[in-house]
Amino acid sequence: MKKERSKKVKAGDRAFDIINTLLLALIFVLILYPMYYVLIASFSDPDLVLTGKITLLPKGFQLDSYKKVFGNAEVMNGYLHTILYTLAGTLINLAVTLTAGYALSRQDLRGKKGLTMFFVFTMFFSGGTVPTYMLVRNLNLLNTFWAMVLPNAMSVWNLILCRNFFEGNIPKELLEVSQIDGCRNDYFFYRIVLPLSKALIAVMVLFYAVGHWNSYMQPLLYLSDRAKYPLQLVLKNILISSQPDASLAGMTDRAELYKQTEMLKYSLVVVSSVPMIVLYPFVQKYFVQGVMVGSVKG
Repeated sequence: MKKERSKKVKAGDRAFDIINTLLLALIFVLILYPMYYVLIASFSDPDLVLTGKITLLPKGFQLDSYKKVFGNAEVMNGYLHTILYTLAGTLINLAVTLTAGYALSRQDLRGKKGLTMFFVFTMFFSGGTVPTYMLVRNLNLLNTFWAMVLPNAMSVWNLILCRNFFEGNIPKELLEVSQIDGCRNDYFFYRIVLPLSKALIAVMVLFYAVGHWNSYMQPLLYLSDRAKYPLQLVLKNILISSQPDASLAGMTDRAELYKQTEMLKYSLVVVSSVPMIVLYPFVQKYFVQGVMVGSVKG
């Protein structure tokens, strides 16, 4: 009887594994194919793409759409500003989040519980878009570089992750020993805590950098000068505009203009996505470890 039951259990496990694998493979294809299609369409003949003849492989290989993208001043200016906003914003995010998270992880911090509740409160109750806009306006930050990096200088969720990581991975005995040797708090944080927190830093960089790179509402609200637009707003002007931009496509015939504008959509999506795709492999080895920093250890 026991052997029969074990055989049934093993058969059930195998069936579950097969079904689970098939479902995951289907989900993977459903997620990956749209990205793959955008990529092959950006390199294919516009006529073949518009007539639905592109499915698995690019046809009529061409690079004209990429030449127009990289040759357009507005697109490249938006690309440059997005890089600047992402780099500066991520550095500010890391500086604020890591230091605040470490401070909240210290057992000797006075008012620790009150400060934690103060931060957590803002996760559930915020002022909203209009009060935030008024605050940015009153600080004279509208249409400036700082409007893109200061209003979201810290995510409370990431702050809690940092605090939990420091509490669970930085032994208090290490701090006590360093204090006996005369180590200052700032030296201990920069020389000991940060080198031991590479996984956390890598995940914070990924989270914040992706947020800044894909930021749309913030520049839409705070920027009015087109010369300061990030890439996402430039994409919006091209993808949503009902009339194709003749200066961008470099055409006068409306049919040809529409075809070229459609092709620019695919190449722009690829160009805007590549930096984040390139960034991920460098932090992937830390990612699984880092996303578990807020988990409860049994």
